[in-house]
Order: sequence, then structure tokens, then C-alpha cells
Amino acid sequence: MPPFGFVFGHTGSAPSPFGAINGPRLAGPEGSHPLHSVSPEELLAPTSGAVLGEFVLDHPARVGDGITGRVKLTANATIEARKAYLRLVGLRLDEVRRSNEHTDAEGHVTSTERWVETSGKLFVTDSFLEPVVPTSFQPGQTWETTFMVPAPELGPPTAHLGESIIAWALEIRWDVPMGADQWAAIYLPLAQHPDLIRAGVGKQGGVSLLASVQVSDASINVTSPLPAPAGQEVAVSVSWPSAPSGQGARIEIHRRTNCPNGTEGIIATAAIDPASLGSGAAQASLLVPAGSAPSFDGAGLEIDYVIRVLVDRRFRTDAAIERPLAVV
Repeated sequence: MPPFGFVFGHTGSAPSPFGAINGPRLAGPEGSHPLHSVSPEELLAPTSGAVLGEFVLDHPARVGDGITGRVKLTANATIEARKAYLRLVGLRLDEVRRSNEHTDAEGHVTSTERWVETSGKLFVTDSFLEPVVPTSFQPGQTWETTFMVPAPELGPPTAHLGESIIAWALEIRWDVPMGADQWAAIYLPLAQHPDLIRAGVGKQGGVSLLASVQVSDASINVTSPLPAPAGQEVAVSVSWPSAPSGQGARIEIHRRTNCPNGTEGIIATAAIDPASLGSGAAQASLLVPAGSAPSFDGAGLEIDYVIRVLVDRRFRTDAAIERPLAVV
């Protein structure tokens, strides 16, 4: 919410069926992050109003796997459509910095307004020939069937990157001539597939899953299971024989992303004794925050993680080494 007394007239939007909260909540003043308080589930409008859909999935959806389940439709109003189809839709929603210059009658700039708004687009709209969906409904009429469709082979998975969101939905849409399209949809949490990371798909490659990674004469080791699940701790040990002396040292997990309004950030940190690096006794347990986006590279977005070991040197540039870390 804008501060008390602050009038803010901008809005943000996403295309249907993800337009449930289109409006001022998806925008904010310069320096703000309106998506930080938005969950992907909130974006979905499950129906346009004419038909209610009850979707039941047989199992959680995952990149590269089949999506199976049942759907039951109940009409609230008459529909006469040219065609109807089940489709899988993927949304990319970004925070974008905007500005607008105000000028006087002589064309001189008198002020510049800057703000942040969200802008969304469907980057996947895969429709399927089966099941065959009726194009006509009368109020009170019901229809149900099973479905089996493929999930995106390479993703990307559902993810909240802080300043961008990837969201998925299964949707039945009716193409209505001379009228607005109608739809019934379900939000689809699409999990990352660990095998994709193991296969080296994306920029991190398989190195992010190695227990031990060499960096010059140093080794950064992860002794807990990989890929690292969000909401769990990562156990790290470090041996850095040539580590410089310093007044302090830390082991950190950094998140890096190319979101248009995003920045690199430290999501976990632990202080260690600098002397322990040279002896190979440096250890830390770092919690990957629950809800952290999985590692992925797709739809023009990417997010990856690194374990960074840093020595704080007084009056000199800090010394640091790092290795990639896969997160699911």
C-alpha cells in the first residue's frame, strides 16, 4: 500500500486467466517491488463467470511429466462458441521501471515521474485436440471428462523470483464470436525436475550438483543432498589452503537473476573463523529460505545460486571464491 496521503494512479496487469488482481496492487512508486507481496496463486481468475470448472489432478505436476486428471464443467449462462479447447498457459510477469516527463507550454521539462508497474505476457498457449470440449452450453448444464496432456518438456517451472513470476494454468477456453472469450481454469504448480539439472540443462550445468567443486587450490563441498530443497539447510565445508588472513570470514548463499527490476541478493550467511579455511575445518549450515525459486533458465528468465566464501581484509578488497548450487 502507498504511504498515507500519497496518491498513486498507476496500475499493472496480466492477461487472462491471470488477471484476478489487475490494478493498482500491481504497481508502486519508484524503488518499490509490488510483486514481493503477491503470490502466483493470487493471479489466477478461475472463471470468466459463464462456466465453473472443477479440476482434479491425479498427481502433482512436474516439468517433463504427463499431467492427468478430471474436469467437471457447470454452466451459469448460455455459451455459443466457434470452438472450445483445453490448453496449458504459461505466464511471465515482470516488474518494469517506467518514467514520464511533464513539460510546460514551451516544452521545458518541469518534472519527471518515475514508478514501477508489472507487465505480463503468455509465453506458452499450448492447446490440445483431446478432450473434445462442447462448444455450446445452457445454464445448469454439466459435462465432465478425463484429460492427459504433456507438461513443458524443459519448463520453466512455477517460480516467484521476487521481481518476476512464472505461473502456469490449465484452462478450458471458449472462442465466442462477437463477444468476449469465456474460460474455466485451475492454477497449476509446476515443479522443477531434478533430472533436468542433473543433465546439465540451463546455465548452471551439472557442476551445481557435484558434492565437491575445486576452485584453484580450494574446494567447496556440500555434504547434504543435492539439489538443495527450498526450506532446508545446506551443509558446507571449505578447504582453502591459500586463503588470506582477515578480520572475519563468511560462507554465503547468493541468488542471481536477470529479472528486469531484480538484483543479486544474499539469502543465507554464516560467520566463520578465517583461520579455519586454511586448515580445512571451515563448516557452516545455511538455510535456503522456504519459497525460494528453483534454479532454472527459461522464458527469457534465469535464476541461479552460488555458495560464496569470503574473507574480510582490513583496508583491502575482500577475497572470495564461489561454486554453483542447484536449488529445487
